Amino acid sequence: MSQDSQAAPKVGFVSLGCPKALVDSEQILTQLRAEGYETAKSYDGADLVIVNTCGFIDAAVQESLDAIGEALTENGKVIVTGCLGAKKDADGKDIIQNVHPKVLEVTGPHALGEVMAAVHKHLPKPHDPFLDLVPAAGVKLTPKHFAYLKISEGCNHRCSFCIIPSMRGDLVSRPVAEVMLEAENLFKAGVKELLVISQDTSAYGVDVKFRTGFWNGKPLRTHMTQLSAALGELAAQYGAWVRLHYVYPYPHVDDVIPLMAEGRILPYLDVPLQHAHPDVLKRMKRPASGEKNIERIQAWRRMAPDLTIRSTFITGFPGETEAEFEYLLDFLREARIDRLGCFAYSPVEGATANDLPDQVPEEVKEDRRRQVMELQEGISRQRLQAKVGKTIKVLIDSVDASGATARSAADAPEIDGVVYVKLPYEPHRKLKVGEFVDVRVTAADAHDLWAES
Repeated sequence: MSQDSQAAPKVGFVSLGCPKALVDSEQILTQLRAEGYETAKSYDGADLVIVNTCGFIDAAVQESLDAIGEALTENGKVIVTGCLGAKKDADGKDIIQNVHPKVLEVTGPHALGEVMAAVHKHLPKPHDPFLDLVPAAGVKLTPKHFAYLKISEGCNHRCSFCIIPSMRGDLVSRPVAEVMLEAENLFKAGVKELLVISQDTSAYGVDVKFRTGFWNGKPLRTHMTQLSAALGELAAQYGAWVRLHYVYPYPHVDDVIPLMAEGRILPYLDVPLQHAHPDVLKRMKRPASGEKNIERIQAWRRMAPDLTIRSTFITGFPGETEAEFEYLLDFLREARIDRLGCFAYSPVEGATANDLPDQVPEEVKEDRRRQVMELQEGISRQRLQAKVGKTIKVLIDSVDASGATARSAADAPEIDGVVYVKLPYEPHRKLKVGEFVDVRVTAADAHDLWAES
């Protein structure tokens, strides 16, 4: 039997971690598809398994190690990539190889070439790949109607609680024309919501001094504001949304708010503030720690009254005093953040914060986290209750016999709330996944909305 007539080799894939890791997975899957490999839906149907890992916090490390162990048990031939692949233990030894010495190869994150080289070594590629089987948008792990667009890799900051730069390196911005072409291909493929991600979206272009590129014959700077405007203009041609994530509050973020007020991109800012007290932010070595964030938030909302702000905070960071924590609570009462996640500080191996004095007891960290979330629940409930009776546009994510689950401009997938939509009264009218619908909000709780079309 000739090689051309043999079944294509199949690769299983396990993708863990954040949306940035998901994009890495999509790029690997796209290349596999381009070279004629097929994806397997189960371990026993795969000739080889790739596990894309996360290594940011201890829980993620354990989840990744467990996933690798399961793949080894169920299949036996495993290649590991992702952030955990770049981590070493206290003795400088590879964590994955120590725990799972039978893995075939280990690479770090954003390592498409290395992963494909490992696949070629252990599972030779088909002789004649059918390139026309690969869609221009690439292979996606998200539903057809939304997708992540990663505009840069790495980070120039050295926050004391974070080890991501040691795993993903310094900031490397993608060429602006390449970003725009990927966005266009995604819209052409039916994507109705584009989620812009990176380690630091506000820093896009810093590494290349905001150099000018070209898109459709016109100059376009490698800069967050210009890119946002261009993406908004492109999305309008397809009736789609653009949502920004991981936006550090540098001064030039103010220039993006008018784009939101004009409806060119969604009025949604994912701003990882982490704390409010200046001294805590300095110990965290956070960028833009000197910004007057209350005044900024108030100014943003004056410019874009419908703005939704999402953020994350850490309680119990080393040295956090009771007064500093109360300062954080006061900030949250005044800022009235719409969507908030809070985590008790967890030491990460290799982070410089581990060496800071005055570590906070675990029970104090957790109690402070609880207080933040209780405060936020009341704030969130009030802000959502104010939407009852209003008509809003939503994007349908799923439909079943009882109704539809959707998201509004205020809701990013998987991290924010949802809108539960009652089925229309008209028997001939059906709600479809990936369509926009205007609905009237009828009820709310602290997290989600209920509506009818």
